[in-house]
Amino acid sequence: MIAAPDLRVDLGDLPLRNPVMPASGCFGPELGDLIDINRLGAMVTKTVFAEPRSGNRAHRLAETYAGMLNSVGIPSRGARAFIAELLPRYRNWSPPLIVSIGGLTVGAYLEIAERLTRVAGIAAFEVNVSCPNLEAGGLEIGAEPQVVEAVVRGVKERVEVPVFVKLTPNVTSIAAIARAAETGGASAITAVNALMGMAVDWRTRRPRTGTAMAGFTGPAIKPVALRCVWQAAQAVAIPVIGVGGIATVDDVLEFILAGATAVQIGSATFTRPDTMVRIIAALEARLSDEGVVSVRELIGALRTDSPSATVPMQAG
Repeated sequence: MIAAPDLRVDLGDLPLRNPVMPASGCFGPELGDLIDINRLGAMVTKTVFAEPRSGNRAHRLAETYAGMLNSVGIPSRGARAFIAELLPRYRNWSPPLIVSIGGLTVGAYLEIAERLTRVAGIAAFEVNVSCPNLEAGGLEIGAEPQVVEAVVRGVKERVEVPVFVKLTPNVTSIAAIARAAETGGASAITAVNALMGMAVDWRTRRPRTGTAMAGFTGPAIKPVALRCVWQAAQAVAIPVIGVGGIATVDDVLEFILAGATAVQIGSATFTRPDTMVRIIAALEARLSDEGVVSVRELIGALRTDSPSATVPMQAG
């Protein structure tokens, strides 16, 4: 009998049984009623803040071509409720739990890290640096390399598990931000969070979401996310987790070839809750068909020496 392909990967000191996990904000314990969560490589929580926050006003979601806009505003029940009510539910499953944390100031990240440090059941933290920085007039925390480095270093000093950093694509150089995260002590980076977009109802002359701008996710952002993963992987020595528009096993393999060690599934779970487990099964079958012994063979194996990989001329 031919052995099944090895799907195991390592995110720094965190081993995963396979490279597929949910994206923060698109997963919760309630999904356990629909899929076998034990088949996932890891679990990722919605972003947790130190104190409760309600998020944005309605409307929070709007469909658009090949994607969706969300203006959820990252509501959170706060650290105390997370520890008492949500964390025990995640302990019902075996995949490692990655807890996403956020803040509106540098100090807020350090506070949530201190509240959750040494809490049993947390395998790693994913620092969401796409939050608006109130200390800088609303600019995303993740838009400034020095701020990213400071946040990561501060969190790293306060916790005893690996620290990942989820990067925003709304920057001039994703490579510069990735290097700042690595310098701050990150064990891995996640690329990328939502792009900023808008949807307008011309009849009412108002935005279609509660805020004028909203996060754009879904299949349409995949080429941007794929580019960000490739650039980030070229810039750092730590693993990269790819996210953005992934819905099929082919998407997963493209991100892995571009340099991703693991991937996260976001919007696709809303339309098909079983997307992650279907992809895991398809990945094993696809690697077997191709004679690939281990998925690790494909990480960063993209060839850029062919004519098709040349930089296209810009129009205009």
